[in-house]
Amino acid sequence: MTAHSPDLDAPRTRVRFNPFSAEFRNDPYPLYRQLRATEPVHRTLGMWVLTRHAEVRAVLHDRSFSAGLIPSLVSRQAERLGHCSVAQIERLGRKSLVFTDNPDHARLRGLVNRVFTARSVASLRPLVTRIAGDLMERAWRAGGLDVIADLAAPLPVAVLCEWLNLPEDMRGQVGPWTHDIRFLLEPGMMQAGDFERVCAVVEEFAAAIDAVLPERRARPGPDLISQLLAARTAGGDALTDEEVVFVCIMCFVAGNETTKSLIGNGTLALLRHPEQAALLRRGPESVQAAVTEALRYDPPLQLTKRLATRDIQLAGARISAGEQVLVCLGAANRDPAVFAGPDEFDLTRTAGGHLGFGHGMHGCLGGLLAELQAQVAFEYLFVRSADLRARSREVEWQDHSFIVRGPKSLPVDVWRAR
Repeated sequence: MTAHSPDLDAPRTRVRFNPFSAEFRNDPYPLYRQLRATEPVHRTLGMWVLTRHAEVRAVLHDRSFSAGLIPSLVSRQAERLGHCSVAQIERLGRKSLVFTDNPDHARLRGLVNRVFTARSVASLRPLVTRIAGDLMERAWRAGGLDVIADLAAPLPVAVLCEWLNLPEDMRGQVGPWTHDIRFLLEPGMMQAGDFERVCAVVEEFAAAIDAVLPERRARPGPDLISQLLAARTAGGDALTDEEVVFVCIMCFVAGNETTKSLIGNGTLALLRHPEQAALLRRGPESVQAAVTEALRYDPPLQLTKRLATRDIQLAGARISAGEQVLVCLGAANRDPAVFAGPDEFDLTRTAGGHLGFGHGMHGCLGGLLAELQAQVAFEYLFVRSADLRARSREVEWQDHSFIVRGPKSLPVDVWRAR
């Protein structure tokens, strides 16, 4: 009689993917690990869920997977809730870089890339350093701060307000506006009241930026709005005023929450791995390594969707045209086929290829700016500060988004380094 392994004889329990559960919110990585091992191309909740680096990267690279899913989801959700007047937010979706496909995407990206250059972002370091320094001065005087509320959240909003040179009376409204409009990234979470508020906010935000354009056209400066208005292709093509307005709005919507969570997630990982924080303190060259590893280890954008526009075979599964595909960036970044010791936070890691900023033509336009702000934040928290200590071992994760992962708050004690 042949002996059998209990593991082989036991019926296989199907792993259930539930991104809305408290367990997933607190720590999605055990579930990602199970799915990678058992069903890396997983059909559930009316869509395909991908968790291995190879398939996630392939879908992001394949232009036949459309990113233009959000506007139709907004329309569908609005109709389901009996809210019919969503023309402006539909238009924002259909004309934004984040949600367009070629040829519209190539045209918009070609123009905006003329402004979002590595050189222009690098020139913002003194600005980012000044704003972060002002925020940290208050923390040092107080002997502590909430890394999220007092640094990670206000920093990206203030930096963009300065880069756009927005009027002073507008700057206090930008944060709340951005928080409301980010619902567009997850229309399935919107209720009737959310549609009312988002429609009103988009109108108000767009009108406020539009009012600035004539003055910038007449008296251009080094600010982002002036640069967007001046951008031209070799053939003379330029952004329309509406496109300039939408680019500005989406800079806040796409960049604020992710930058905040990058700083929060990275700070938390360094606090939980003091030996890695010690490496960071030894030299400024380790700051970029800390940002890169934070993006891999616990990326702020965990999930993003695509729509198949053709039938395709992927890792043995047949995905049909018209089906939705959820790509799990956080899972891909912990794939042992690409990263040795993937669950370890390691600043000395040499393997590249993380997908924290996506991949392909929809790779994050503002990635360099997010990295710059995280670099400066980590410098202030771990190099210019002494004895940074978390006030609690418990972490409450934000619950207003299921695609973005980040702490709701992160209180720490901190003093200026001598």
